[in-house]
Amino acid sequence: MTTTEATRTTARKLARFTGHYVEMVVAMLIGMVALAPLWPSAWLARPDVEALVMATNMTIAMVLAMALRRHSWPRIAEMAAVMYLPFVALLVPYWLGAISGGALMTAGHVVMFPLMLAAMVWRRAEYWH
Repeated sequence: MTTTEATRTTARKLARFTGHYVEMVVAMLIGMVALAPLWPSAWLARPDVEALVMATNMTIAMVLAMALRRHSWPRIAEMAAVMYLPFVALLVPYWLGAISGGALMTAGHVVMFPLMLAAMVWRRAEYWH
């Protein structure tokens, strides 16, 4: 394989990897919008519950998208855990009054996306195909 061919192969893999990440984010956004009406609005009055509901909505859609792409169940479970982790970790400071509900939601989302990317890079052979 020539250097040019190797570069093209790497560029294609990177494009597939990036496309897969974007697909997962789009699935999560669809899940947030499509599943939000299913929850009682009284539950969403509490920021901690709202954060977990939103993480659940995003995770359900992302799990479906990954299952359709025939990812293994361990990788799907791993990605689902990565999506919940920031919200769960931030619940303690929220309950202690160290952060606001808005900070819980914002930080949870801000941290979730790089964690997802880190999980994908760690298991890149799974996501480059």
